[in-house]
Amino acid sequence: MAQAATQAPRGARATIGDSEFDRDTAVTLREEGVYDAELSAGWTIIHAVNGGYLLAMLGRALGEALPHSDPFSVSAHYLTASVPGPAVIRTQVVRTGRTLSTGEASLFQYADDGTEVERIRVLATYGDLDGLTGDVRTTAEPPAIPPLEQCLGPADGPAPIPGSSAITERLDIKLDPATIGWAVGAPSGKGEMRGWFGLADGRDADPLSLLLTVDALPPTSFELGLKGWTPTIELTTHVRCRPAPGPLRVSITTRNLAGGFLEEDAEVWDSADRLVAQSRQLARAPRG
Repeated sequence: MAQAATQAPRGARATIGDSEFDRDTAVTLREEGVYDAELSAGWTIIHAVNGGYLLAMLGRALGEALPHSDPFSVSAHYLTASVPGPAVIRTQVVRTGRTLSTGEASLFQYADDGTEVERIRVLATYGDLDGLTGDVRTTAEPPAIPPLEQCLGPADGPAPIPGSSAITERLDIKLDPATIGWAVGAPSGKGEMRGWFGLADGRDADPLSLLLTVDALPPTSFELGLKGWTPTIELTTHVRCRPAPGPLRVSITTRNLAGGFLEEDAEVWDSADRLVAQSRQLARAPRG
């Protein structure tokens, strides 16, 4: 049975296709394969635009450029830090087949002299999640997280991240108390982060928003006793099925911080106890 969870009333809930997330990841076709976009300041952590938000925007462009609409595997390399403002996304169809299609996409912003600077490059395979078989053979289990009302969010204590973290206003995250020792100066040293996840306006999850979800919790480096920005170097996300309505559960672990870099393995589970997304990223450890 799925764990019971309730969310505080927020008035009218946003819907898929009509939400802040959808508006802020919108792309406009300029010409074949080229899309204009505007990176919103509402999805920043300190001063940089969140990597999961960027991945979702590129994912939206690829969903329009490819004959299949659902992301299956998306691998991104983050080349330079993105900032709020205009951007252009250039896509290329690599291969199309009956059930899968593959494409590339790069997001560019503009330097002071007007030249384009590449921020992120993606290679992705898309398909139709509704066409997947129902055969599931797994040893994976949902993370053990206390009920939502027993978990803690940003409003339950002082903001632990210095500077602007506007993204926290767009998300509804409640963290497992066992993974927030960092917020009170007592990190566990285990490199774990777990919690309930949703969008603040109540929009349910879909395959595109899962690309944001895998990179939206505080970094596990906080529980390793490190503070500061943890920039993503590479992030690969697998979307396994279309999520059911309701809050998601996210578990992220790090087993090896070495040479100034760490990995983060994420699992996302829906309200029906299905593993709907998995990811692994390589990130640079905070420099203190």
